[in-house]
Amino acid sequence: MSFPDAMAAQPAWVVMWMNVLMLGGFVLPIALLIWRETRLAGVFSILGNAVNVVAVGALYNTMGYVKLLGLPHIVVWTPLVVYLVVLARRPGTRVWPRYIALVVAAVLSVSLAFDIVDVARWLLGERTPTILPA
Repeated sequence: MSFPDAMAAQPAWVVMWMNVLMLGGFVLPIALLIWRETRLAGVFSILGNAVNVVAVGALYNTMGYVKLLGLPHIVVWTPLVVYLVVLARRPGTRVWPRYIALVVAAVLSVSLAFDIVDVARWLLGERTPTILPA
């Protein structure tokens, strides 16, 4: 089973959350490229998401749909969220880029909460794949 098929096989609320994450965590950061003061944040977001796609795909191909798949998100998104919040609080950041940075940070933070719980459960021994790779 492919990774997109495995994601689609999750409960409906997970699929809905993935759509919110796709919009708020992958598409919305592109808007940060518009303003000079948030352009670097947009680049970091896009590069971070590319790293996550490769790392999660490699983990899935090796281990299946396991709770450890959240680890690349934790490694990449934690510093990104901190950077986005600091950027949004910086004096001189315009209103729209500030709001966009905060929305992206909020969406990634919710995802990180799930990822931290999942990785902790994996570290505590819950290692059976939910869905095996094809």
